[in-house]
Amino acid sequence: MNAEEARRFVIGKQFNYTCFEGTSGAGRIQPDGSVAGYIRLKGTGPARFVAMPANTLRVKGAAVCASVRGMPFEPCFNLQKTSDHSFRGSMNGFGFAYCDFSRRSARADIGRPMKLQPVQAAAAQPQQ
Repeated sequence: MNAEEARRFVIGKQFNYTCFEGTSGAGRIQPDGSVAGYIRLKGTGPARFVAMPANTLRVKGAAVCASVRGMPFEPCFNLQKTSDHSFRGSMNGFGFAYCDFSRRSARADIGRPMKLQPVQAAAAQPQQ
């Protein structure tokens, strides 16, 4: 996909992702290039919430690139559509470093039903 096709394909939609070394999560890219979601590094430990500011992801020529504070370079990505609801993103020059993204259904964005736990009534206190 070129950068404009990728923009139309991903903006505002929720995606789950799994990366080559086991990292996984879910997130959404907003029209301003900000990103918010959850990440589980290397597939272990708790999922952590991450939010990145506007212009983190941006179109640079024909590429989609990321600007991350503290990173010594601005990585750009090759995006390959793998189905009507999924794509693979890999870093330019590092094809082995990729993540597979699949769009979540609109119903998944509504949320999951809460699991309710029974509450035990407090013992009746005698009145004085």
